[in-house]
Amino acid sequence: MLRGIKIKKISVIGLGYIGLPTALLLAKNNKVQGYDISKEKVDLLNKGKIPFEEPGLKELFEEVKDNFSASTKLQEADVYLIAVPTPLSEEKYSDISYVIKALEEVKEKLKKGDLVIVESTIPPSSSRKIFIPLLEKSGLKVNKDFYFSHCPERAIPGNTLKEMVHNSRIIGGSSKEGAILTKELYLGFVEGQIYTTNLDTAEMIKLMENTYRDVNIALANEFAKIFHSLDTNASVWEAIKLANLHPRVNIHRPGPGVGGHCIPIDPWFLSDTKYDSTLIQQIRHINDGMANFIITQIRDYFKGHLFGKEIALLGAAYKGNVDDTRETPTNRFVKLLTKNNSIVKIHDPHVKEYSYSYLLTTLEDALDSEAIIIVTDHKEYETLDFSNIRRKPKIIFDARNIVKEIKGTNGDTLYVTFGEERYI
Repeated sequence: MLRGIKIKKISVIGLGYIGLPTALLLAKNNKVQGYDISKEKVDLLNKGKIPFEEPGLKELFEEVKDNFSASTKLQEADVYLIAVPTPLSEEKYSDISYVIKALEEVKEKLKKGDLVIVESTIPPSSSRKIFIPLLEKSGLKVNKDFYFSHCPERAIPGNTLKEMVHNSRIIGGSSKEGAILTKELYLGFVEGQIYTTNLDTAEMIKLMENTYRDVNIALANEFAKIFHSLDTNASVWEAIKLANLHPRVNIHRPGPGVGGHCIPIDPWFLSDTKYDSTLIQQIRHINDGMANFIITQIRDYFKGHLFGKEIALLGAAYKGNVDDTRETPTNRFVKLLTKNNSIVKIHDPHVKEYSYSYLLTTLEDALDSEAIIIVTDHKEYETLDFSNIRRKPKIIFDARNIVKEIKGTNGDTLYVTFGEERYI
């Protein structure tokens, strides 16, 4: 029991990559209702099926299923936890409309003594200027009648449950009491440290964390392009590994761009402020531009044009060994190659459906292409075998530097990674 709040039911709004694991972890000690507007997702859950891949999630679902239910209608609860998407608009502004819609529904059911938590990533000052005033239209007043907290999620697909349990958490409360109440709830499953602060500070933390990572990746990508331009045997991968032996250096890995629900989006949220950050906008352009850089190298190899060339993209997920395609760099490759009138194929051992599902094919068919770009670092791509492939690729661009062994080529295939190339 929370101080002043008897918890009979928790409602988790949004049953995606963050909301569903959070709901199931809370269901270890509470009755939890999951609410999502997707009837397909709700139906799957009510049939005992998990709508996406995540290690340990199925087992957790079986453990807590008696305390968990899913619905397309929001039910009255004592705690409302919102974990809906906050995508980026075409104009590069944060789209908080899903959070607002969720809060509009919560407002209609809000009662004295309730706790409202927003886990969705949000722009600075959203809670104080937008969300709390919206809820107060119910006639109830924050800190007097209900509490409001922001607790930014800190988890990565492929390791979500472990990170949700063991990572430190930040809770920003509408008041000190509200933050303590929220902390007591999270102590039911979080084993890492939990720190409390005010709402405005909490909103900035995740934006800062992911902007830091975006800057670091952009720097690594700039290093990769510099190495690529050098007429030497210098390896950017080896150089980064050795540079990171310095106790105060931690350069990330270069790649085909960044994806997921955080890094390519969160830095733009800081552009919603009055301050015009040229640096943040520049790093976003650097990382989003890696697809164009790689395609340019392949186009140069084919003497300046890709018209009619069959080009395979290995990987649709934004990172290795998961099925998450949100903001995947693969989409940028598809758009650019289509503009170049190429014939595009995509293979991914984990992804079954996404925006370019019609391009998905078998690995054998993908390898039977004139050029191959390794976009995602799935374990399945560490070894490639062309022994039974009719046509050997002219060029393989390994944007992840993941390939450990390639079989069945005849010495005429150019293998390229940043700054390195050799015939195999």
